[in-house]
Amino acid sequence: MASIMRHLCNGLRANTFIRKPVTAICRRGLMVVKDQEFTFEYLEGDNEGIAVCSFNRPKAKNSINRNLRDQFQKSLDELLYAKNIRVAVIRSTVPGVFCAGADLKERLNMPQTEVASFVNSLRKLSLDLAELPVATIAAIDGFAVGGGFELALCCDMRVAARTAKMGLVETKLAIIPGAGGTQRLSRIVGPSKAKELIFTGRVMDGEEAHDIGAVNQVVDQNDAGDAAYAAALKLAEQIIPNGPVALKMAKLAINKGIEVDIATGLTFEQACYAQIIPTKDRMEGLLAFKEKRTPHYKGE
Repeated sequence: MASIMRHLCNGLRANTFIRKPVTAICRRGLMVVKDQEFTFEYLEGDNEGIAVCSFNRPKAKNSINRNLRDQFQKSLDELLYAKNIRVAVIRSTVPGVFCAGADLKERLNMPQTEVASFVNSLRKLSLDLAELPVATIAAIDGFAVGGGFELALCCDMRVAARTAKMGLVETKLAIIPGAGGTQRLSRIVGPSKAKELIFTGRVMDGEEAHDIGAVNQVVDQNDAGDAAYAAALKLAEQIIPNGPVALKMAKLAINKGIEVDIATGLTFEQACYAQIIPTKDRMEGLLAFKEKRTPHYKGE
């Protein structure tokens, strides 16, 4: 069992770096993918090590159309080989809105033969987001329903404004969540609560979402309307000093461990730990502790 888990960890870790980079604009040494509806950037200075994906479709409440899907997928592909990135923050630059889910106006005019492939592409995007080898934080400063809330559930952590609204409303449209919502929400808040929210299609505010464990932190909204984003950056700042390989392996161990029994999960943890032992970062951490200085990790 241990050898199987070790092989799996090796494969997943190796795949982090074999994808080719997407076309991007280089600005001040940073890779930036900029589109009218979506922006992807690497932050500088004190926030170095943080990547930010920003939705910007104000007239459509950031609903996901073909273009937004494609641009978001490109950013996830980029993050697969971004060695120096520790945290990715998903946010909106549209006041009062995170993401309203699928673009139903586009969907209405979409050929029936394309609907299934489009939904499958959203499932792939959601899975890629959930399995990114960096920590991910959804900053929910506004409306996040349907597929928009599903995207937030794919992230490792969620920070929300008290005034934010969240819910899986698909049953009101005679469909069900199709991008992992039935599975991820039930794992986060428990099956009974997930059934209540999905069966009723009820929308909850940030306070309730925090109370049931759907979000990690809840904050009062500020005048700029980006309190959740500011809080997400503060959370990210606590993560970026830590070893990037350790973060990847910890995420992998947790994500896979919750899918199996405790004995198998412990074996998986052992296999992930084995990936860390030969790293330069582990030795750097030990030396920094001995020398009473701040460690400088390189993801090696």
